[in-house]
Amino acid sequence: MGKKRYVVIMAGGRGERFWPESRLAQPKQLLPIVGDKAMLAQTIDRLEGLVATEDIFVITNAEQREAVLKVCPELDPAKVIGEPVGRDTAAAVGLATILVGRLDPEASFAMLPADAVIHDAAGLRASLLAAFEAAEADPVLATIGITATHPATGYGYIQQGEARGEYAGSTVYKVARFVEKPDAATAQAYLDARDYFWNAGMFIWSVNAIAAELKRNTPGLWTALQAIASGLDAGENLDALLAEYYPALEKISVDYAIIEKATEVVMLESRFDWDDVGEWPAVARHYPADEQGNVIRGTAHLAESKGNIVFSRDPDHLVALLGVEDLIVVKTDDATLVCHRDQAQAIKHMVKAMGAQTALKHLM
Repeated sequence: MGKKRYVVIMAGGRGERFWPESRLAQPKQLLPIVGDKAMLAQTIDRLEGLVATEDIFVITNAEQREAVLKVCPELDPAKVIGEPVGRDTAAAVGLATILVGRLDPEASFAMLPADAVIHDAAGLRASLLAAFEAAEADPVLATIGITATHPATGYGYIQQGEARGEYAGSTVYKVARFVEKPDAATAQAYLDARDYFWNAGMFIWSVNAIAAELKRNTPGLWTALQAIASGLDAGENLDALLAEYYPALEKISVDYAIIEKATEVVMLESRFDWDDVGEWPAVARHYPADEQGNVIRGTAHLAESKGNIVFSRDPDHLVALLGVEDLIVVKTDDATLVCHRDQAQAIKHMVKAMGAQTALKHLM
């Protein structure tokens, strides 16, 4: 019988670039931004046949925990963890390592984001299966590289190195290096080179392998994690332990803290489509456009207008656009966004600025 496998889904983001649809208490991953179900629910559905639902953890923030359970009632409430404060992905990975390791120190687990759009669920499962087998065969940190289809400047990249073996029909390669988000010319060079892949933030490893890297590269985090584990062993409450230790943890991503420093990192080429849908214009890629390039979700009338995105869930509210181009219009019950498509990335900064105003905090 093979080793036990778990999946840990990171679902603590605020989804600020999808305001006003996305809010702190009900962010992007808990909404049907693309599709008819919440993004998190879709992520869980794709895992059917790979791991049992009771073997799925979700790490979110405390404000969103109840909303996660409402959207995904099939989850084990004990495995839906609310962080008291956000400390980026290194802390989430460390916490997952402790929690999975207490159930089975010989287990392996995948860390996945909650909000990617993937239509080929079978391809995803095949890639994860191969990654699990690679991680169980050797003490490596495995990741999945997404085949680049255009010179994207919004993603980090993974350079593929030499082949290391084959697992479940997929070739595993040593990672030559990770690179940060490039400028347009560099992104084009990566695409032309054909050995650079998008970094989707999907990681698979054994408890032992990631624990060794945490201990070596993040000693402060590891000490706090050991204190949390000792408290759990003594019967203390997890929420109380997190409230005690989490605020003092360093806020750093697992990429910077661990992945870019580890020597035994391998990658597999994806067998599936992928889109992280990081901002409103990305939504347009997943819905049909009219003859003028307008993408409409909701009740709208557009005249002499092209390249616009309209998003409204209220069927009784008409959004009308006349003589405009390349706008994003999002209508909710209590807020309306109108901005140029070129400003989509800046929505996050606008939301932060609005959140600093007491009179607007309830709308964030």
